[in-house]
Amino acid sequence: MSGRGDSEISETRKERFETPEDDPAEIPADAEVQDDAQVPAGDADDPADGMEDPADDEEDLDDPAQVARRARWTAAVTGALLALAGLAASTLRATGSAPALVPAAYALGAAVCALAAFLGSRGRTRRALWLLVTGVMVMALGDQFD
Repeated sequence: MSGRGDSEISETRKERFETPEDDPAEIPADAEVQDDAQVPAGDADDPADGMEDPADDEEDLDDPAQVARRARWTAAVTGALLALAGLAASTLRATGSAPALVPAAYALGAAVCALAAFLGSRGRTRRALWLLVTGVMVMALGDQFD
């Protein structure tokens, strides 16, 4: 066991707290706690009393789980929209007088974007981003052959 002994903990406590009254471990459980700075009660007519603090929303934005969930949704929705756009362009180009390579490029780009949407929904957002870029580049390259 490589942890600190009890004597080291008590010495650390002594160094950190100047008086025993400051030490939270020394306060009995049934003691009354009094705050030095009391918050004044709000006006009954104050409309801001029932509203949430905007700082709480900022904390939610920094929550790693929320950020990851937003990234997954963004990757999945963007991939799905680009895949649908690629399939629509492929269909339109196939019915026109474009060379066969053009609708094939749009369809391949749409397939890559659909794969990106799938990976993005599974949490592989970096790979999904690169696949989205690749899919759009394939579609743009196919458009150059028209």
